[in-house]
Amino acid sequence: MALSSMTGFARSHGASGPYTFEWELKSVNAKGFDLRVRLPQGFDELEAHAKKRAGELLSRGTVYANLNVKRANAAASVRVNEDVLNAVLKAASIIAGKVDAVAPSVDGLLAIKGVVEVAEPEGDEEEDKAARAAAAEAFDKALADLVEMRKREGTSLGQILTQRVDEVEQLAKKAEAAPGRKPEAIKARLAEQIATLLDTSDRFDPDRLMQEAILIATRADIREELDRIASHIAQARELIGKGGPIGRKLDFLAQEFHREVNTCCSKSNDIELTNTGLAMKNVVEQFREQVQNLE
Repeated sequence: MALSSMTGFARSHGASGPYTFEWELKSVNAKGFDLRVRLPQGFDELEAHAKKRAGELLSRGTVYANLNVKRANAAASVRVNEDVLNAVLKAASIIAGKVDAVAPSVDGLLAIKGVVEVAEPEGDEEEDKAARAAAAEAFDKALADLVEMRKREGTSLGQILTQRVDEVEQLAKKAEAAPGRKPEAIKARLAEQIATLLDTSDRFDPDRLMQEAILIATRADIREELDRIASHIAQARELIGKGGPIGRKLDFLAQEFHREVNTCCSKSNDIELTNTGLAMKNVVEQFREQVQNLE
């Protein structure tokens, strides 16, 4: 299965009878899946169709779907509400008899709420039904294009993630080969430090210090961390090769990478090994950032 990004954009157009419409779909990162639809009046029933189809094809990401609809030859009709107008004129006549006021103007009368009514053109039920069906098909087309774009971006993400895994492996091998990580080297450095302490004071027990040094040297070994990093590398490659919605799994794996690399850095008392660990930590962070875009 192909990898998919959670980001993408798609647009589709359609027409049916007097209607023309346009879908715009935009997808962004999210922990789960959510479809947010904006529909014009009369097309509300398409929301159920959109959510069903999108839920079948997408597992993560927030998708914003917007439908714009226009109807040709659909001029609204304007009529004067005679009852309201007569009531307004009667009231104006009564007021005019009590105060000195100019007669109401036509534009003033028309501006009074309720005098003028704007009636939307009556639709044909068959035309409206056909338009909704065509708009549903147009949504499916836009959704397919969105899925395809997310897959193209997912392919690029897969290449980047593979490159980052390769870099982690190279750095892990460098840490493996670092002379300073060998127990013998650690013990030698500690022995040198102990000798310096003994030269400056006679209050230290040499045997006790040597036992503590051996214990510290044992704890400072990063063999287990390197083994776990190698295991994480194998798991990451397997997941990327398998494809599909693996974003959550890789995100968890990135956290495990980060934990092991941090432990390597904390255990290190060698400058070369510390620098290698910091470089590995930087690559793991880049890996984690890219994983956040993956479905």
